[in-house]
Amino acid sequence: MNTEINSTPNALETRSVVKTYQTDFGTIQAVDEVSLQVGAGEFVALVGPSGSGKTTMLSILAALLQPTSGQILLDGDDLAGMNDKERVAMRREKIGFTFQANNLVPYLTAVENVELMLRLNKRLDKAGKLRARELLARLGLGERLHNLPGQMSGGQQQRVAIARALIHNPSLVLADEPTASLDTERAYQVVETFAGLIHEQNRAGIMVTHDLRMCIYVDRVLMMRDGKLVRIYTGQEEIKELIGGGSH
Repeated sequence: MNTEINSTPNALETRSVVKTYQTDFGTIQAVDEVSLQVGAGEFVALVGPSGSGKTTMLSILAALLQPTSGQILLDGDDLAGMNDKERVAMRREKIGFTFQANNLVPYLTAVENVELMLRLNKRLDKAGKLRARELLARLGLGERLHNLPGQMSGGQQQRVAIARALIHNPSLVLADEPTASLDTERAYQVVETFAGLIHEQNRAGIMVTHDLRMCIYVDRVLMMRDGKLVRIYTGQEEIKELIGGGSH
């Protein structure tokens, strides 16, 4: 299934991506011929029931998992055709992550956790350090720069993770269930802030979520079922209809 978006250049495009697993009971098709495009400055949600393939698809887009077949084009470069070393470099330089568990380094402060991405890319200079502080301040954490993760709330930790995902100016930013451990009010705040930064910084953003209410902040919703991309919701009216339906 192919999707068409507006005239915004595609930062990400997948072409007939397939992921299969061999088990004692036969072949499992976790991702089945998925083709999609996400433009720079576009924020989309990937939804579907448990076992629909959305988490596997996100892992493929993150260059953490190699597809069985198909292409994943990020800024025109095919991730599927790269060797392990090339994929690691692409993941470090052009992909940002924020996951449900945050994965913050517990013995590093908020600003040190954000600077870590720049350090890994050998770009931690004076300008980078200033940008890390400015980004955390933009996320309402200006007074928490030197707090350890254990000294911050779940919502604050999630915002540190968002800053870390964006600090190295990636082309693609991925969020896997970023609000699962947050209460409703904090969840809305986190996703609204995340969406705003995706749009402002002209990144391509994809969020996997089980909470359809969070889709109010995205530009499109892509629904998966049984490994396939089965429907695309575009425009606020369609998305509001989906949210109101309350089911996957």
